[in-house]
Amino acid sequence: MKHIATFGPRLVARPAGLLRIAALVRPPSAIENAGTMPGEPGAIYARALEQHAILVKTLEYCGVQAIVLEPAGDDPYEAAVADSAVVFEDGALIARPSAMSRRGEAERIEAEFARLDVPLAGHIVAPGLLDGGDVLLAGNTAFLGAGKRGNGIGRNGFATVARARGYRVVEVALADGVASLRSIAGAVSHDTVVLGADKLDVGAFEGFKTILLERGESLAAGVLCLGEHHVLADLRYRTSLSIMRKAGLVVESIDLYEFAKIGVSPSMLALALKRD
Repeated sequence: MKHIATFGPRLVARPAGLLRIAALVRPPSAIENAGTMPGEPGAIYARALEQHAILVKTLEYCGVQAIVLEPAGDDPYEAAVADSAVVFEDGALIARPSAMSRRGEAERIEAEFARLDVPLAGHIVAPGLLDGGDVLLAGNTAFLGAGKRGNGIGRNGFATVARARGYRVVEVALADGVASLRSIAGAVSHDTVVLGADKLDVGAFEGFKTILLERGESLAAGVLCLGEHHVLADLRYRTSLSIMRKAGLVVESIDLYEFAKIGVSPSMLALALKRD
């Protein structure tokens, strides 16, 4: 019988702490129906599966227990599991995705949490809308993307839950066409963030050290933090990888092009369930 993780009293103790356990959703065949970023061709399902499998193996190589769930719906973005929940130290907040076709994902992740004995911190309920990928936790700050997704009710509901857990909540204005905050911003330590500077309000990150990436490579900022100053990134963005390494980050890079085509970054493909 496969070992099932036990979580104990703490889930995400530190937002940029050492990643121990993460949930992922294998890409559905419907990924080929996803809208693409400007100038990009359509995603190819077979390649997406191969790249996702390499992502899982890379996480395991880095000491992360990867819990891989099968897709259950027909939404092309189902692999972006980070949209379904936000995980705090004491429990997970179940999101309510903006797209009607993705509402069932939140219910499915809640069922998985029950199976894994992951406690809940609350729910975003109707008419509130909140996509977990629009939340970036860094230090004791919860950055909340304000763009085309979500609504004020959902953001206010999240803010109430986050503040009750000691987080300062800061809204970040996103540029038109940005898929999610987490696709263009990543926390790489307790006091440092990497940003696609031309796609968001950089001023919202006052007080943090910032690593700013060049125009045209904004999606490179959507790194998955493996631990303090250690990230997993898409190898496609050569200039940004160099910038991040020169800034002192240890960067693991793999090919995730099929996901980049549809605006999904490494940080969106894994939902951190336990960080030390």
